[in-house]
Amino acid sequence: MDAQRTYLPAAGRGWALPLYDPLVKLLGGDAARKVLIEQAALSPGLRILDIGCGTGTMAVMIKRLHPNVSVVGLDPDPEALSRARHKAQREDLSIQFEQGFSDGLPYPDGSFDRVFSSFMYHHLPSNEKGKTLREVRRVLRAGGSFHLLDFQGPDAHRQGWLAHWFHAGERLQDNAQSRIFDLLKQCGFSEAARLTQRRLLFGPIAYYQASVPTC
Repeated sequence: MDAQRTYLPAAGRGWALPLYDPLVKLLGGDAARKVLIEQAALSPGLRILDIGCGTGTMAVMIKRLHPNVSVVGLDPDPEALSRARHKAQREDLSIQFEQGFSDGLPYPDGSFDRVFSSFMYHHLPSNEKGKTLREVRRVLRAGGSFHLLDFQGPDAHRQGWLAHWFHAGERLQDNAQSRIFDLLKQCGFSEAARLTQRRLLFGPIAYYQASVPTC
């Protein structure tokens, strides 16, 4: 991994990382992630990648609910990954956590059946969003799918105060539905759809899904 690159921590600020998990859970983030997992229709034997896994909440939840799938979590933040590994060890769950960036995934083509992204997409600078989606498309197998949960863009009008506290405000321009659909199409996905939307205490969120063509 490029040691010179910077990234936005899960909580927006490095010092706030210990507060991230309890605050997100309190405000409904974990329940929102569970819905994302349900939408992916997981079955035994699938290989799963969680990009921007942060402190590992999503990856741990997937493995706990579906013990017979293989789960890999990727994040650039070593402190967040340390917390993620501790969570998995505490629950005796076999999860592979690796350090890296989403726009340069260290995996061969067609390595995964599902790729998840929860509350991470808005962290990416504009010039990295398309690169990330192309990488997601590359590592997905034919017939695989990408599942995205994030804050809604400016077309959702008023954003929650916590979204801004997490440094999301200035990065939400690319979270407009039309922009996400355009990028997914440009990167080779098919059947892109916004499945549902909700308003939580930290702002409006939306669920997206897109597939890799089988031929």
